[in-house]
Amino acid sequence: MSRGIEYLFKKNKIEVIAGIAKILAPGKIEVLSENGEKSLVEASNIIIATGARANSLPFAPIDGEKIISYRHALVPEKLPAKMAVIGSGAIGSEFAFFYKSMGVEVTLIEYLDNIVPLEDDEISAQLSRSFRKAGIKVMVSTQVTAADTSGEGVVLSLKSKKGEETLAVDVVLSAVGVIANIENLGLEECGVITERGKIKIDENYQTSCKGIYAIGDVIATPALAHVASAEGICCVERIAGIDAKPVNYLNIPACTYTTPEIASVGMTERAVKEKGINYKVGKFPFTASGKATAAGDRDGFVKLIIDAQTDEILGAHLIGGNVTEMLSGIVVARNLGAKAKDIINSVHPHPTMSEAIMEAAAAAHGEVIHI
Repeated sequence: MSRGIEYLFKKNKIEVIAGIAKILAPGKIEVLSENGEKSLVEASNIIIATGARANSLPFAPIDGEKIISYRHALVPEKLPAKMAVIGSGAIGSEFAFFYKSMGVEVTLIEYLDNIVPLEDDEISAQLSRSFRKAGIKVMVSTQVTAADTSGEGVVLSLKSKKGEETLAVDVVLSAVGVIANIENLGLEECGVITERGKIKIDENYQTSCKGIYAIGDVIATPALAHVASAEGICCVERIAGIDAKPVNYLNIPACTYTTPEIASVGMTERAVKEKGINYKVGKFPFTASGKATAAGDRDGFVKLIIDAQTDEILGAHLIGGNVTEMLSGIVVARNLGAKAKDIINSVHPHPTMSEAIMEAAAAAHGEVIHI
């Protein structure tokens, strides 16, 4: 992957300067190289895209050995016999499944009531069932109160509705969110305003300091690679004077690469209820899908949330085999203002996994005939 990026840089005549950068003033950056030499780089516009790093609990700092981050989890020196994963968002759930598939005994611990808590509740419930079926121990509504690393492994102190208990494991993966990399960049000296650990920007991604912009994980938008990419394109085009369309943050797809996979866009049913919107739900299970049956992967479903008055697709929530490949069509449909009836009236190929989207739309209208 990194070599591919290097090739693209070279192809597009982008100069890469290795080192630690600090903004001295608008248009001026000091770079400290690996051998300790300093150089000055000047540019009319500066874009901050320094990303984020793994967060950790105050009493369980990441040491790279007993308590690790997702980066350490990608390149382990050896597989542990037992692992606890704290936090069940996309990163935590993905690594919980990955390590379990490698034969590790995994316990997934979530402070909130559901795993993958940003997803629709029914999606969370299905993934929890699938994980338990795969042999992953799932603990929700559970708080980690202490981590003892004085022995060979780690002993976690846990508090839940059932009471207090301890859990002994070899390694703990801390997956409790990320922190933006905004320290030591010279932001304060340049008057760049930050808020709650993120850089404040305007509609053009410009910070409070003229000529300095920010995109990606350092700003208060979804911390996803495809979001950062869209922001970068929009930011650069606007710097170049192009009237670029703004990023539609209400139509951002999210994918979780577990087995089964999760793919979602738009509002959850919980959020729709909270807003008091009159809505309909259409669901189609993969147990009724010929393609899923033939593939031997029938876990999951497609769930569409439809505005009862306008027929607008308020949200789409998918869980099952390869559903991350099925979501883009719904994102495009929402972007074009397509209605649920438009999906029903579009002939879908059979047998495919994606025809479940049409079936779910039909179910919302009481027109489904295959379940």
